[in-house]
Amino acid sequence: MEFASDNTSGVHPRILDAIGACNDGTVASYGADPFSASAAARLAELFETEVQVRLVATGTAANALALSALVPPYGTVFCHGDAHINTDECGAPELFTGGAKLTPVAGRAAKITPEALEAAHATFIRGFHQQLPAAVAITQATEFGTLYTAEQIAAIGAWCRGKGLRLHMDGARFANAVAALGASPAELTWKAGVDVLSFGATKNGAMGVEAVVFFDPKPAERFAFLVKRAGHVISKGRYLGAQMVAYLEGGLWLETARHANSMATRLAGRLGAIPAIRLAAPVEANAVFAVMPRSLHEALLAAGAHYYDWPGDGPGLAVIGSGDVLVRFVCSFLTRPDEIDRIATLAERLSEDPS
Repeated sequence: MEFASDNTSGVHPRILDAIGACNDGTVASYGADPFSASAAARLAELFETEVQVRLVATGTAANALALSALVPPYGTVFCHGDAHINTDECGAPELFTGGAKLTPVAGRAAKITPEALEAAHATFIRGFHQQLPAAVAITQATEFGTLYTAEQIAAIGAWCRGKGLRLHMDGARFANAVAALGASPAELTWKAGVDVLSFGATKNGAMGVEAVVFFDPKPAERFAFLVKRAGHVISKGRYLGAQMVAYLEGGLWLETARHANSMATRLAGRLGAIPAIRLAAPVEANAVFAVMPRSLHEALLAAGAHYYDWPGDGPGLAVIGSGDVLVRFVCSFLTRPDEIDRIATLAERLSEDPS
């Protein structure tokens, strides 16, 4: 009963096959291979515009290096307080920007708004005694499994343009957002004002590849040097390119995301029907957040369920009582309906008799 993360799932067979197929013969190294070139061309087609693309192996590298191209060492990045770059990347954005600061911004459901950004920006009044506001980073889907609509992103994009700031999107689960919202990748990114996207694949069926996609070519001009300095130019880049090509080919990336989303919806339906459990928010992508008695949570873990309790209040969408715990379940492209039914049936039984 594995629901801790979509990172716990393996590699989609079609991607694994592509890795094996690209292994024959010799090709140019350091990303100059035809597989990486094909991946870049497919991403340009997907986003309906010219893009500059660099493939890296991890989401942390994609986010930190993308921000390093946007933000000077004396700059600051506005992001939600629960953003992955602020809570789960061990200072990588600060390291690779050369010292830029992250300025947390509050917002319900892990989302920020132009109004919240305006309030945070208004505190930077002391000129060169403070960091220079340089960028905004949003996460799609957010750390609470919620989604920014195209209109919400466009409002943030317009605010950024009015202030002369760049807009970065952490898209580790971008596929889940596109699958759920029905909007095009272009509508959710550059058409709404996004300058650079960290386009995730690892959580959605790849072995380990993310694409840093620049919609504005200016900050991409020296990006190759930043990636090389950070140790993220993979000598045998074909294995990154082959993964990304297979991920995109035939719409696999949306197929896997739709499945993960549908499993989360199924799980939410089953858990939400249990009187002892309350959903903390509507399910919008592939994560389910719920509030349950701590005794039930501990009984589920003891029975072999694997998922995470979550700090705080989620944020701001649920009332967490003193005897309750907020938990997160994540579904992946490998989650099966019988797994959903197994953990839900277990929760039903344990909620009636935790012993």
